[in-house]
Amino acid sequence: MTPLIEVQSLVKSYDLLPVLRKLNLNIERGEFVALLGPNGSGKSTLIRLLCGLSRPNAGVIRVGGWELPREAYAVRAQIGLVSHKPLLYENLSARENLLFFSRLYNIPRQKAEARIVELLAQVGLSKRADSLMRTFSRGMLQRLTIARALLHNPDILLFDEPYTGLDQDASAVLDGLLRGLYTEGRTVIMSTHDLPRAAELASRVVILSRGVVGYDAPTTELDALRLAAIYTETTSMTSAR
Repeated sequence: MTPLIEVQSLVKSYDLLPVLRKLNLNIERGEFVALLGPNGSGKSTLIRLLCGLSRPNAGVIRVGGWELPREAYAVRAQIGLVSHKPLLYENLSARENLLFFSRLYNIPRQKAEARIVELLAQVGLSKRADSLMRTFSRGMLQRLTIARALLHNPDILLFDEPYTGLDQDASAVLDGLLRGLYTEGRTVIMSTHDLPRAAELASRVVILSRGVVGYDAPTTELDALRLAAIYTETTSMTSAR
């Protein structure tokens, strides 16, 4: 079967600085892939390329059979993105934010309202549906961002370091949401510096090093200590930061 996501000989540079150097990666439908690597290894760059927010210098990217960047519009319809920025409006309520984005996705009003009720319940924000976003904690913002990313029921969820700035309670809630998405059969790709969480949550880990895939394996026989040792060997660094 053709992989859901195909990346072949991907090259990306910023000015004269190469970030990705002929990177190759295939991801199957329903996988939960943790992207690991030190700062500057290309994790966020790869995610931006996969959702069509950036253009490669060379190489091929196909998502669901559609080619980027030429067919970016079709690819974006399949993807939900949770990035460093919530991409929400602080003077709107949680419900109003989701209604606004439902219009961008051309979701009919009645269907959108039902979907919003469902999503706010799923992320644990039903009681704050009419609260302004500016009153939300970092953890609540992240949950609302995930609801926004799920509005159009995408097959693929991209998370770019979603645990940044979260306390233990908020991180535990996010753990549950990610497990739920994976259990539903969605394809999840998450960049993270958190090696123990990668070993626990993901079905597969991919370590980027020097612009290519340095390690790629399922997590079935990995625990946090083993993954840390592999990470150090692959990147020549003892920390994921």
